[in-house]
Amino acid sequence: MPRGDGRLSQDLDPQRPGPQDACGVFGVWGPGEEVAKLTYFGLYALQHRGQEAAGIAVSDGSGVVVYKDLGLVAQVFDEPTLASLRGHLAIGHTRYSTTGGSTWENAQPTIRATSAGTTIALAHNGNLVNTAELAREVAERKLTTDPATTSDTALVTALLAGRPDMSVEAAALEVLPTLRGAFSFVFMDENTLYAARDAYGVRPLVLGRLERGWVVASETAALDIVGASFVREVEPGELLAIDEDGLRSSRFAAPEPKGCLFEYVYIARPDTTIAGRNVHAARVQIGRQLAKEHPVEADMVIPVPESGTPAAIGYAAESGITYGSGLIKNAYVGRTFIQPSQTLRQLGIRLKLNPLRENVRGKRIVVVDDSIVRGNTQRAIVRMLREAGALEVHVRISSPPVNWPCFYGIDFATRAELLANGLDNDGIRRSIGADTLGYVSLGGLVAATEQPKSRLCRACFDGEYPIPLPAANQIGKHVLEGVARRVDADAEQRNDGGADRPASSDHLVAQRLAASSNGGGTHRS
Repeated sequence: MPRGDGRLSQDLDPQRPGPQDACGVFGVWGPGEEVAKLTYFGLYALQHRGQEAAGIAVSDGSGVVVYKDLGLVAQVFDEPTLASLRGHLAIGHTRYSTTGGSTWENAQPTIRATSAGTTIALAHNGNLVNTAELAREVAERKLTTDPATTSDTALVTALLAGRPDMSVEAAALEVLPTLRGAFSFVFMDENTLYAARDAYGVRPLVLGRLERGWVVASETAALDIVGASFVREVEPGELLAIDEDGLRSSRFAAPEPKGCLFEYVYIARPDTTIAGRNVHAARVQIGRQLAKEHPVEADMVIPVPESGTPAAIGYAAESGITYGSGLIKNAYVGRTFIQPSQTLRQLGIRLKLNPLRENVRGKRIVVVDDSIVRGNTQRAIVRMLREAGALEVHVRISSPPVNWPCFYGIDFATRAELLANGLDNDGIRRSIGADTLGYVSLGGLVAATEQPKSRLCRACFDGEYPIPLPAANQIGKHVLEGVARRVDADAEQRNDGGADRPASSDHLVAQRLAASSNGGGTHRS
């Protein structure tokens, strides 16, 4: 089975990565169901949210097993592996790293045993902004963590496990209010599935119903693929617990909704619904608004597949310009394991997209894309279309200029690298080589979501961060890799119960923590 390399397909030049997605989380409580397979297919539906690593934790009531590796969901798991993951309860994660590098140790779910005999596994979508502060707390309390792990998720798991005199549910109600930043968690012990969402609800999380159980997932599309019916969104500031006694809801913070606006632009699947609004419909409406705000005389509207397609449909419908295909995407470009040679690297985007020369030759083209970050992709596309014979290339973008980095779960470029940060509209147009350039207005984008502006996080567009940020040296993807953690190695060996990666050259391993060896069971609040 091929190993994952932690490199996304758009990273054809490692020095110029594009915007990376948030992670995807999934959880299922379903006695009598094949919970590992349900989780596998749920993660498969969420693969677009993270392509570096994947993992599943499962419990049969007596112990928790975690199986994870770098790579895509279909590369990490196969039939024999899934068949070995038996139980009534599972969580899963597909990762793009926003805190901590792309290593096996940082793959999720994370797992930790408590001295009380409970095992906790946790998966996280989002990014905390008080990670350095949490790392100091973990060190001061001498809680065990794997020194090779540098993710905020591992710190949260350690803090939950560091309260052995409490049930997991009670520990969560104590720990969750101390976390600052964006988080949608699914986590579990031997008997209970938990889900929690930060008070701002930055990253999505939904609840679904199976005939014989419950599902939580990052997007409604993942509910659809496993045959679960949508019940509702997990509310900002809410903790859910699901076990044999049913579903319980607790509040750990007052809700202050600030859902991520970029989910509507790029991250979420078009067949997902967020806050009652279908994402595809929102993107079509954004395209219509683009046509109103930035009309142009042209012969054909084409999308940059696939993320620009709904907005291009909307632009064509509103403008009356013919919609057509001008760029063909390689359907198998999901991942490259072999690094391109320098010659191929210079071709760049052609490994993913190629122009339909017969369609664009001699025409004035409107090309619709979702966003411009560094401008490398748009520059290459404009060049390709001109080389294919396009007379004019008019670029339309279905989001406002990205001026600010995200600290809540999307790994954009640094502010210095953002093209819009240093150039005005005409400067960007010249930089990418377009005849004209038009961005949808922030007001137009917000209107298409059918959400009030006050309920949306717009920080990457307007710099208004709803969750206060720490000092610059206390935030960032690799913040923990520079934080010295005071961990007693002997205590870790004693308390860990075998949770860390076994000494093996094979990364594709299962971790088992058998709670039954020290009494098993779970205390309830």
